[in-house]
Amino acid sequence: MGRLIYSAITSLDGYVEDAEGHFDWAAPDEEVHAFVNDQERRVGINLYGRRMFEVMSWWENVDLEGEPAAIRDYAEIWRAADKIVYSRTLDKASTARTRIERDFDSNAVRGLKETSPRDLSIGGPELAASAIKAGLVDEYHVFLTPVVVGGGKHWLPPDVFLKLELTDQHRFGNGVVHLGFRAAPTDR
Repeated sequence: MGRLIYSAITSLDGYVEDAEGHFDWAAPDEEVHAFVNDQERRVGINLYGRRMFEVMSWWENVDLEGEPAAIRDYAEIWRAADKIVYSRTLDKASTARTRIERDFDSNAVRGLKETSPRDLSIGGPELAASAIKAGLVDEYHVFLTPVVVGGGKHWLPPDVFLKLELTDQHRFGNGVVHLGFRAAPTDR
């Protein structure tokens, strides 16, 4: 059975993009990228909303010549995974191993988790909010970047209560801190 994993690189104040929609301040260095790659190796299916998919589809055809090892490695990992994109506007997939679904169906995702031999990841805070509210997310990974942006798009929905158990913590040389959590049962 696969676990559903939600990972995000955020500002210290919890935003994945600033008020202008920028996220260049979150670009991982080689050390952070290698760590992310090791986490992503266990993922067989990536679930994306349209906007996150459009950002991530860059990995499909990027020229890797001269790129650092972590970048080349991530491109291979990303290309090897299946992708499901939830979109009402995309007509067809622009990348290999990709299918389009019109609506997020929590029962279908639950079925994917039950039948997948590998883990699944969910990308983008809006799509992740649907999975979080449905109680589908098993693990949370946040990479806190040492910057405060003061507003923008938050990585977690504002209207949920989550009880989590810390499973991992790691400090990187550039000041980024990774915190890993497992969803814990709640009485609420």
